[in-house]
Amino acid sequence: MTEEFDKAPRATQAAQAPQAARVKCAAFWGHSGKALADFYAAALGWRVTQTYGDTAAMISDGTTSYVFYTAEQFKAPNWPADELVFHLDLAFDDVAAAERRLISLGATKPEHQPGGAHWTVLLDPSGQPFCISAARS
Repeated sequence: MTEEFDKAPRATQAAQAPQAARVKCAAFWGHSGKALADFYAAALGWRVTQTYGDTAAMISDGTTSYVFYTAEQFKAPNWPADELVFHLDLAFDDVAAAERRLISLGATKPEHQPGGAHWTVLLDPSGQPFCISAARS
């Protein structure tokens, strides 16, 4: 199929090209799905839109959603020694104020800070790293 696609006229290629996707939802696991949903809803200024008993909760801004699941045997990464499967980068107009607020919501700040003046690493309530930095215009 690739060979046939490469030989097709451009107009045909455009009609056959796959549509670009957008992320509709991402899922995360931790000690408490509900606690993580509450934390990230507050951090992002979103709201919890659905709960699934005590095991999961969804947050959304109306376009993108995150679902947080409780994993009974969840083990936070030993960062920075462990490689990360994923992490979030959050941007704020006032990074210092955001750091204080996120810590008041339950985040912690590890000693290891590889971003220097460019970004700050925090750990969410499940111990998973995420980064905060300045929003760029």
